[in-house]
Amino acid sequence: MTVHFIGAGPGAPDLLTLRGRDLIASCPVCLYAGSLVPEEILAHCPADARIVNTAPLDLDAIVAECKAATEAGQDVARLHSGDLSVWSAMGEQLRRLRAEGIPVSVTPGVPSFAAAAAALGAELTLPGLAQSVVLTRTPGRASRMPEGESLTNFAATGATLAIHLSIHNLATVVADLTPAYGADCPVAVVYRATWPDQRIVRATLATIEGAMDAGIERTALILVGPALSGEGFDESCLYAPDYDRRFRPRSATGASDA
Repeated sequence: MTVHFIGAGPGAPDLLTLRGRDLIASCPVCLYAGSLVPEEILAHCPADARIVNTAPLDLDAIVAECKAATEAGQDVARLHSGDLSVWSAMGEQLRRLRAEGIPVSVTPGVPSFAAAAAALGAELTLPGLAQSVVLTRTPGRASRMPEGESLTNFAATGATLAIHLSIHNLATVVADLTPAYGADCPVAVVYRATWPDQRIVRATLATIEGAMDAGIERTALILVGPALSGEGFDESCLYAPDYDRRFRPRSATGASDA
């Protein structure tokens, strides 16, 4: 029997992979993070499934639920919001389950930074402005930041920053980033991307604090970087007529280097 960790996506119930949907439908037990996973996704569970909201449970209790199910010969769908590769607390669960000899699988989900970029209608890596995206956060109660992983260090790269779990530290974010990016650098805050109550605030580092809605206190992503302007970038060579590539070789069209 297997515990299937499934990324449930950023919020919209239809932003769930087909693999994730089918695994949920096949598992007689479903553990889901009730504070962030929409209940509509639970409609894919079998009618007689045991469904457990893990929001009030600690790690020991979650592992105990998984162990009891597998000992009873039942597969488990373990749902987390977004994608499991970042800030999901999956790692500590995997470690415990593997120590118990319980098989696991991991199915990715749509990450929140991708959902936020889609809501903005933005590409985060525009030629000549940014070719890297840094996924980071500020220190919080749940996790400290390792030495060297500071906003000021990341800002020195000029990359697009996707700052998670940090809306409560917005003033610190602004203070740390302004010296490197400049006060006019574009900023976007996306609150509950893809949920029905999604909200977007666009501003600059100089104006974002004053532009914020007081009701946005959590579940918001901060995006910072020149690429958010959507202006002043170069066109990619990928689609240039004189760019030789495997699937569109210049030789096939009689093009010449002359």
